[in-house]
Amino acid sequence: MPNASHLACTFCDIIRGAGEVSMCYEDTEVVAFLDVQPVNPGHVLVVPREHFESLEDIPYVLAMHLFDVAMELAPVVKQVAGAGGLNVVVNSGAAAGQDIFHYHVHVIPRRAEDGFDIPLPFGGSEMPDRTVLDMNAARIIAAFRDPVNVRVRSERRSGSTDRRVTDEKQM
Repeated sequence: MPNASHLACTFCDIIRGAGEVSMCYEDTEVVAFLDVQPVNPGHVLVVPREHFESLEDIPYVLAMHLFDVAMELAPVVKQVAGAGGLNVVVNSGAAAGQDIFHYHVHVIPRRAEDGFDIPLPFGGSEMPDRTVLDMNAARIIAAFRDPVNVRVRSERRSGSTDRRVTDEKQM
């Protein structure tokens, strides 16, 4: 849901024309521009014009449109940058490394040994016992099938973006 945090938002300022930007895509809902702190030349940010803080806040249809734009830009960015690969990344929340709290998608052209890394599998983790994996899978399935979550997902996909209304209905 849009909120007052957009008043101090770098991306909202850019979208309103209050900052320099190297725009490479625009439509009525989305803009894409070059990152000013790129991993590699050609690093693009795909950003909704309307302010949504995170993946949890952005309406489903708009999130899918951002990803569609990222997918269309990706091969072009890779070609123009002369890259050997790509990362398409969303950091949602401070714990995930999000530092500008306006939802966005990174399209990052990659080169071998460019120094950037999203190490998967993560070297700091150990493979859990199968029973732990099965237990977590069962918890996800149960939460996914929970009638309240099903309704919230359905409302999200149909365009309802006011989560407070959904939360108030549950009380």
